[in-house]
Order: sequence, then structure tokens, then C-alpha cells
Amino acid sequence: MLNTLQRAQLLRTQNFIAGEWQDALSSSLAPALLDVTDPATLQTIARVADSGAGDARAAVDAAHAAFPAWRDRSGRERAQLLKRWHALILENRDDLALIISSEQGKPLAEARGEVLYGASYVEWFAEEATRTHGDIIPEPVRGKKLMAVKEPVGVVAAITPWNFPLAMIARKIAPALAAGCTVVAKPAEDTPLTAAALVMLAQEAGFPAGTLNLVCASREHTPEVVDVWLADSRVRKITFTGSTPVGKHLARESAGTLKKLSLELGGNAPFIVFEDADLDAAVEGLMVSKFRNGGQTCVCPNRVFVHTAVHDRFVDKLATRVAALHVGPASDERSQIGPMINERAVDKIDRHVRDAVARGARVATGGRRLSSPDVSGAGHYYAPTVLVDAHTSMALAQEETFGPVVPVFRFSSEDEAVRLANDTPFGLASYFYTRDASRIWRVADQLEAGIVGINEGALAAEAAPFGGVKESGYGREGSRDGLEDYMHVKYLCQGGLR
Repeated sequence: MLNTLQRAQLLRTQNFIAGEWQDALSSSLAPALLDVTDPATLQTIARVADSGAGDARAAVDAAHAAFPAWRDRSGRERAQLLKRWHALILENRDDLALIISSEQGKPLAEARGEVLYGASYVEWFAEEATRTHGDIIPEPVRGKKLMAVKEPVGVVAAITPWNFPLAMIARKIAPALAAGCTVVAKPAEDTPLTAAALVMLAQEAGFPAGTLNLVCASREHTPEVVDVWLADSRVRKITFTGSTPVGKHLARESAGTLKKLSLELGGNAPFIVFEDADLDAAVEGLMVSKFRNGGQTCVCPNRVFVHTAVHDRFVDKLATRVAALHVGPASDERSQIGPMINERAVDKIDRHVRDAVARGARVATGGRRLSSPDVSGAGHYYAPTVLVDAHTSMALAQEETFGPVVPVFRFSSEDEAVRLANDTPFGLASYFYTRDASRIWRVADQLEAGIVGINEGALAAEAAPFGGVKESGYGREGSRDGLEDYMHVKYLCQGGLR
């Protein structure tokens, strides 16, 4: 698909440091390269820079040098550049979607939606850049003036995942730049091309050299890159979306320089259907929330709890909808579910399904790997699956499956549903469906999650705070809270005024 790009120059394969596109410094003889593979065809579609410690240090050098001038620009000046970047993203929407689908695998319609979603954060924080209000504090004694002002934290290191290669990096870079921070970023090794295209558009928008820097690295070299940023006291903040074990490592290693952290980590989202729910609406909400990006999202339901009184009707409706989903590559306009990102992902999904069946689950639909002739191509596919008679001893109840698998659990009372929903160390998203107004507030108050969908499956919005509690991390992205995470508060006290 990449050969159909309208702007071929958007396909960038180098690092971007100090305003220049450059090869990795990790080898003096020849540039080190990382293969980028289309998960639908298993073909290599590009080879990008595979960086090491030298590249990571060079990126920090550039960001640190650029910080004073960028910090001193007015919020309005920063906002104008962000708005230009936003306009360029929209102008190049189709090309960006092609790049996303080619390296990540999601259907083109979803990829186009992701471009708009990511762009919405750039627009939002362009507007928020002019609203970094402080406070005038009533003086405790005559003759003094007290105030609090907000300042950018400094150099920010952004480490992003592969499942939303444009949206995740946009919603980290945009608030950092809006606040007056400079950025060093490392995209996921599976999906570096989207990030590079986005950075090229930022360059085109006119951001000063060193303000935004991009370093690509393979899975093997990523620790080398990130360890430089963790140890460097000039990096004042780490923002990361990914697994809880990696998030904990970043938190531990950041302690030596007391960096500020935003961590959006793993989830194990419950989806509760009470006996008084609108079942058609609940099925629709589950389809939207679960099968977006083939179930490869941090907020998609991982455990579906259905009241025993409506269980069978709900499962029948759900299985019919799931069985009708079309699986295939993004190049097929009919595709609703694309390939999984890599073989490791398919192996985990298959392990969860086989474990569940061995422990008594029944497959209502799906439950198998897919390959030709089931779908076009030989990529990393798994059939959309519904499992019934799930219970908490199964691996899929304890671990995030990250694939198109819906395990359905039974419950008999509201208290039981809430207890089961909260019975996890994670707390990112939760969902429930009911028509009882009193129950809405009881359950919403009791669910241990940073995000709660009430009779709604689509949660994310640039104006809303996105983040979790417990082992799903801390910090918020989006909303006015998302800008605060990139700023410090400075207290000023002036005396001698009387």
C-alpha cells in the first residue's frame, strides 16, 4: 500500500535529531537498520534506523539546547505552530492512514479514524497552550504579594506503543510542546514509520530545531536508548504507555534523578451487563469497545460479566454479531478485523483460548488461528471469538489478552458483579449497562478504575482525562489535566510593599 502514497516523502526511515534527518550512530561502518513488517503479508516494507546510546544522548543534547528558547516563547506562539501542525495532519490524513495500516495492520477506516483522533489532541493542546493560568494567593500579612505560576518541566522523553502509532505519540508530544517542553521520543519498534511521518509534518509546520527529536530502535536496542534517558538528569519527565512491568521499571530507574512520570499501563477491563440493561445497546457497546483495532487496545473489555437472567439472550445476540465480522488485510475494504501485530500476540491469544477451553469454557464462535484460505494473505490473524462459561481461574481472567476474544462470565447480584470487576490489580477502564438510575451511581462510585463507561462503549475524547489507578499507572492524558502533567508550579512571594 505504501507505493500509493500521495506524498512519498512522508515515508521517513531515519532518526530526527536537532532538526536533521540522520542515520543511526550505532555503527561506524554502516548504519544499523531495523526491518518494519506488514503484519498482513509478513513482508518487509521498510528499514529504519536502529539506534543506540549515542543517538539517545544526541537527542537529549538537542532537546536540552533548544529548551530555553522554546520555553520563552509565548503560549500563543506555541499554539500557532501546533495549529499549523494540526492542519498538516488533516491535509495528509489519507497518507497517514495508509502508513498506519501498512505497519500496524488495522483496517483503513479505523486508521483514518485514528488520524482524526490523534489530530484532535494536537488541536486541543494548541488551544490549552494559551490557558496556563496561575493563582493570586491572598496575602497572610500586609506588605506581601503571593502568587503561583506554572512552568514547563523541561526535556520530556516520550515512549509509545504500537497499537495506536499516531494517536499515542500525538497525545504525548502535543501537551509537552504546548507547555513549553522539548521532546525526545521513541516509537514502538513495530510501528516507527507513522511517528516519523508525524514528526516530518511537525518539521514542515516550523517547529524549531531540537524542539522535537525522534529516535527509533529495535526491541533489542530499546533498553540501551531508554537507559540513557533514565540516567540523564536533563530529562525531567518520562511519559510512557505500555505494560505494567515496564512501567514499574521506568519508575524505579527514574528515582535516581526524581523525574516526573506519566504512566498509562496495563488493563483488565470489566464489562458488566445487568439484568435491566438494554441488551441490544449493550451488545453494540461491547462490539465498539472490544473489537476496535482487533481487541488490541488498553481499554477494551477483557472480562464480560452478564447477569444470569439475561445471559443466554445476550450471548446469542453477541455471538451472531461476532461471527459476522469480516477478517482480512487493510487492503480489503470489507475488513473489520485486521491482523494482530506479530506472532507473539497470536501465540498469547491462542494460549488464553486453549487454557480456557481446557478449564471448561465453551467456544460459541471463533476460537482458532486464521490463515489462507480463510483470509487473504498469510498474516497474523485470529478469529473473533466468544467464550462462555468463563471463570476466574482461567489465564484470560488474570492477564490482558489483547486480541479479539470475549470471555463471558455469569453473575447473580450487583455486589457480586462489582466484586468480580474489582478483583484485579489493574484499574484503567470499566464499563456497565443498566437502566436503573440509582444503580448507575452506586456502581460508578464502587468501580476501581480511572475511566468508567456507563451505557457507553466509546470512551476516549481529547477533552476528557485518560488514565488509570492501581497498577494501571498514574497521570492523565487529554483534558486540561493533560497539560498539568508537563508543568511545575512555582510560588512567588514579594515583600517590602508597605
